Amino acid sequence: MTIATRFPPSPTGDLHIGSVRTALYNYLFARQQGGRFVFRFEDTDRVRSTEQAVQNILAGMSWLGLDYDEGPHYQTARFTRYEEKIAELKQSGHAYKCYCTKQRLDALREEQIASQLTPKYDGHCRNGQEGKSGSFVMRLKTPVDGHVIVQDEIRGDVKIENSQLDDLIIARSDGTPTYHLTVVVDDIDMDISHVIRGDDHLNNTARQIHIIDALNAKMPTYAHIPMINGTDGKRLSKRHGAVSVLEYRDNGILPEALLNYLARLGWSHGDQEIFSMDEMCELFSLRAVNKSAAAFDPDKLLWVNQQYIQSMEIEQLASYAAPFFLAIGLDIEEHEKFVAVVDAQRTRVKDLIEMAEKSAAFFGRFSGHEEAAVKKHLRGVIAEPLQALRERLSELEDWTPNKLQAIVQQVAEERELKLGKIAQPLRVAVTGGSASPGIEVTLWLVGKEQCLERLDIALQLIRDRVSSA
Repeated sequence: MTIATRFPPSPTGDLHIGSVRTALYNYLFARQQGGRFVFRFEDTDRVRSTEQAVQNILAGMSWLGLDYDEGPHYQTARFTRYEEKIAELKQSGHAYKCYCTKQRLDALREEQIASQLTPKYDGHCRNGQEGKSGSFVMRLKTPVDGHVIVQDEIRGDVKIENSQLDDLIIARSDGTPTYHLTVVVDDIDMDISHVIRGDDHLNNTARQIHIIDALNAKMPTYAHIPMINGTDGKRLSKRHGAVSVLEYRDNGILPEALLNYLARLGWSHGDQEIFSMDEMCELFSLRAVNKSAAAFDPDKLLWVNQQYIQSMEIEQLASYAAPFFLAIGLDIEEHEKFVAVVDAQRTRVKDLIEMAEKSAAFFGRFSGHEEAAVKKHLRGVIAEPLQALRERLSELEDWTPNKLQAIVQQVAEERELKLGKIAQPLRVAVTGGSASPGIEVTLWLVGKEQCLERLDIALQLIRDRVSSA
């Protein structure tokens, strides 16, 4: 059997985290099986679908690197095909015209609710309405007796009684097809072998199976994955933080980290936490997907992101980081220095926004000394050692980490100070704060001119504090 999966978002909003995980599982399964991954837009809701949403979804898929083998297909370009299938169902006796008015259907619903019955269509037009005129919808004749068994790769066999269903509308009064009809026709025409989607679609599956049977088509394999909840156990929404995938991009999350985290959000392979895409494609299994809902933990995502920042190939990491440096006005044209800064900061940050902000001091951006760091480290007793360092540094021509480390070490030894007792005040003096890479790397990246200027500012600050004490 040729394997084919699909990802069919509706372009009525942004690409959300739950949809990304669904796309990822379809992608992983198709790649593992050597099959096709098909991408299409279910855009028949002309009122809510927008071109902006289409572009946002395409941007999200591109950023994530989820490349598809076919598509994107658009349902709005396939209306003629849907009309053909609706006519086929009518011709075979599996569909019929329903002339029931909204008033009749509303009254029926109220009567059923009053009688404590599940509201559903009563089949009023199922037989004998062909001679009628006026507005109508097309309905599928749902079997009255028996049941449907959804053979699900994750949930096992799910039994749904036909008595719980009614005759589904497959075309509206204006002739436009409904979701259930279009999705089935698309899956048939695109030879989709596996329908992998959220379990909120599970109740729809019985209806779609009836359409597939009526069209005498091959049944796909189903796999319904559990929903993603927030840490409070409720369905993931904006109140839990970012939902759109592009928000995570803009918040400094790496696409590889997000995909890794989402893959593990409902699927596991032993105790392994970090996976390359190749590993995920090799190891992913529908049978290993959990049946229960997963909880989205932003802190765990940041941890995964941190692991990728620390281990990613440096040039690739720099390419991801560059927009964040530029966004705060940092000049990164000197590429070698920029890459060195990224490499120096990669073990100290959890996201790319934090990396850019903590790197400002290396690109001529100096906003002064943090008050708490000044109180703790820039005291009178350190003035003379810092002055000595300033003089030695001004004489240094070979401004390299090794030479800088040697000077700091020499001054510390001459004054019988532990290295940290002089390195930390020096760090505060040249960066403004008490956190940065190793002191020799910090001095090297800040540069000679800026180091000397900031040391002068710090020394004057110490003198002013001493005189006012």
